[in-house]
Amino acid sequence: MSKTIQIGDRCIGQNHKVYVVAEMSANHCRSFEQAADIIRAAKYAGADAIKLQTYKPDTITIDCNNEYFRIGKGTVWEGRTLYDLYKEAYTPWEWQPKLKKIAGELTLDLFSTPFDNTAVDFLEQMAVPAYKIASFELVDIPLIQRVAQTGKPIIMSTGMATLAEIDEAVKAAREAGCKELILLKCTSAYPADPGEMNLRTIPHMSEGFGVPVGLSDHTLGIAVPVAAVSLGACVIEKHLTLSRSISSPDSAFSLEPHEFKAMVESIRITEKALGRVSYQVANQEGASRIFRRSLFVVNDMKEGDIFNQDNIRSIRPGYGLSPKCTGLVYGKIAKQDIKAGTPLNWNMVR
Repeated sequence: MSKTIQIGDRCIGQNHKVYVVAEMSANHCRSFEQAADIIRAAKYAGADAIKLQTYKPDTITIDCNNEYFRIGKGTVWEGRTLYDLYKEAYTPWEWQPKLKKIAGELTLDLFSTPFDNTAVDFLEQMAVPAYKIASFELVDIPLIQRVAQTGKPIIMSTGMATLAEIDEAVKAAREAGCKELILLKCTSAYPADPGEMNLRTIPHMSEGFGVPVGLSDHTLGIAVPVAAVSLGACVIEKHLTLSRSISSPDSAFSLEPHEFKAMVESIRITEKALGRVSYQVANQEGASRIFRRSLFVVNDMKEGDIFNQDNIRSIRPGYGLSPKCTGLVYGKIAKQDIKAGTPLNWNMVR
């Protein structure tokens, strides 16, 4: 399996720009215009793609109020039933082709997370360029197989998964025809604690599975995704909202447009700073080399005087002999008169 994949016009992998995905999720608050504005905000913020979620309450759960379907402690959705949450959060399917058109006009890729086969069929009609598998669906092998059969690139989140579960999902995708796969390190907590991100898993996962690896991030702020890029993350996915003051199931751990923009700018700076393995003098360093230390005559000398620590010192700037020559010069004789402040060179030494 390739360590470089292509979504739309973008190559994704090592030695390519990080692919930044803005996750809309429920932040549209059931308003089409707000959904369209989020796409425009993603473009403003420098994202490469916008991601939706394609499900209906009845395709992801059932309308049941017993303890199995009520959300417990540890998330921002505590106490709600799954059906109630998804009824509020889902993106109406009739919007999605229209949103894809808006994204395309802004040169943004738009793809989605399907949660059952009907969603895959629908997204195939939309001709999405890729698919996302959510962390919670990583164990749904039949769904992964159905998505893989489309032949489209797959981005797969690994939150909550054991290594064995990730391996099973990757094998299922490959055996069903997936040629282009990206794994995303993810901690499925909302919001996630930076202390539980374990970003060092990113290069380990990439090496172990032979695929590009990125980060699906639910921490607050932008430090974690930027750190992930420094460890080799090729994709960053982060929730985007117009404002956290607009209440939605995901707004509390989403970035506002100016914050998302700052994240993208920091990622681009980090990419440049990582560069390559190099011990060459950087272009801007050239002018600074003259401020290195070198050997100077620091007291007036007459022809025949002996060079010693009283008349020769290693000081800045760097016009004289290298400081490593100090021991070779001491004890030698001056071939000429030399004024203090003169850089020492071998023509002065006998």
